[in-house]
Amino acid sequence: MPTTPATATHSSSNGTAEAIMLELVDESGTTIGTAEKLAAHQAPGQLHRAFSVFLFDEQGRLLLQRRALGKYHSPGVWSNTCCGHPYPGEAPFAAAARRTYEELGVSPSLLAAAGTVRYNHPDPASGLVEQEFNHLFVGMVQERVRPDADEVGETAFVTAEELAGRHAAAPFSAWFMTVLDAARPAIRELTGPSAGW
Repeated sequence: MPTTPATATHSSSNGTAEAIMLELVDESGTTIGTAEKLAAHQAPGQLHRAFSVFLFDEQGRLLLQRRALGKYHSPGVWSNTCCGHPYPGEAPFAAAARRTYEELGVSPSLLAAAGTVRYNHPDPASGLVEQEFNHLFVGMVQERVRPDADEVGETAFVTAEELAGRHAAAPFSAWFMTVLDAARPAIRELTGPSAGW
């Protein structure tokens, strides 16, 4: 497996390597423990906290990213603006803002909570499983995107109609439609009826 920021260890304040840990939750989203990131995604998967971000430009177009080819989970597929996992004890909102900046080099000009969704999505290509209690966020981006090439292979702003065509023609992450459908009420409130979401 290639080493990427998602699979590599990071240094703690005392200089020792420390595994990336996720927050395990019960079905109501209450924290019940922690698990190492890769272990939490190995079949059958452990239910853990996650987040998904959907950012739009002023024309109501959604910012998509194609995941970098070096990522160990769902490499090279299109997905929502940003998704990831809070560190144990980190608020989902703070994690969403942090990872959006780390992956795409932008800070949302608006970011609002859009509910939660729980799902279980196996990834046939890797054999990993997304058992997630996912916090959804919608917002606006007005800066130029500056993606981190280790995380993001490509970006695109798309209308609802363009997304439908792209989704039919190109591979997307297993969780994409689940999180998009769950976030649609908040997306419609943000973008207005004319945007078609």
